[in-house]
Amino acid sequence: MKRDDAEMVAHLCEARAGLKVDPAKIYLLESRLAPVARRDGFGSIEEMLLALRTRREERMIWAVVEAMTMGETSFFRDQAPFDHFRDVLLPQLAANGEGRPIRVWSAACGSGQEVYSLAMAVEEQRAHLSGVRVDLFASDLNERALEKAQSGLYTQFEVQRGLHVRRLVQHFEKFDEMWRLSPRIRQMVRWRRTNLVSDLSTLGRFDVIFCRYLLSSLVEPMRKRVIENLALLLEPNGVIYLGVGERLAEATPALRAVVGCDGLFRPDPAYRAAA
Repeated sequence: MKRDDAEMVAHLCEARAGLKVDPAKIYLLESRLAPVARRDGFGSIEEMLLALRTRREERMIWAVVEAMTMGETSFFRDQAPFDHFRDVLLPQLAANGEGRPIRVWSAACGSGQEVYSLAMAVEEQRAHLSGVRVDLFASDLNERALEKAQSGLYTQFEVQRGLHVRRLVQHFEKFDEMWRLSPRIRQMVRWRRTNLVSDLSTLGRFDVIFCRYLLSSLVEPMRKRVIENLALLLEPNGVIYLGVGERLAEATPALRAVVGCDGLFRPDPAYRAAA
């Protein structure tokens, strides 16, 4: 893969989705783009990128950009945020919400492990929610990741990452060489393809947003935009979970950290009033 091709891909990723892609990491680009080239019938990555330069087709551009969005994910990643969500936040929201549905959004859901972890956590807390409904939403930029997520099919390696045996037995069944999540859990989630750097105002307000380990993959101006977009969608007493160790001081005052809960933030009332 030539350097100018790599730089073109990096530019497209930044312009369309705010993604930070290092054009010097040729191996990473080739490993992500080779399946796209094969899927679309090209003999090589170079042939595909030449066609992209020539035709500038939106479908092809987004196929390339989406290929660079795939990140690491697992069920109940880091565990502590999911325990806090289940044991502390859900009961608080159920008690203080005057019976209205609790709206929870996995904003960069990838192949679905995060939002399905949230669904399982909701099921485990169901008896203590006083009949309050929990609406789960999931979105991602990558259509193929969303397709995989909605299928509920995972490999042995994927279910071994973060799932206790009890949860595996309770919520999955063996399906050939894969594991299939139960329809009950799958049907708890509503899906949507969303570009987080675009206008999100039509999505409504949320009590809880999970957007973990996305910021480091974005260029700085877009990192700020995403955080501000998400902050304005939170209910006044809502929260957003970022990744463990993710910090915002250099990005925006839209959120403030919750003391004692690494990765947990609330909207800053002063920022909301100014906006």
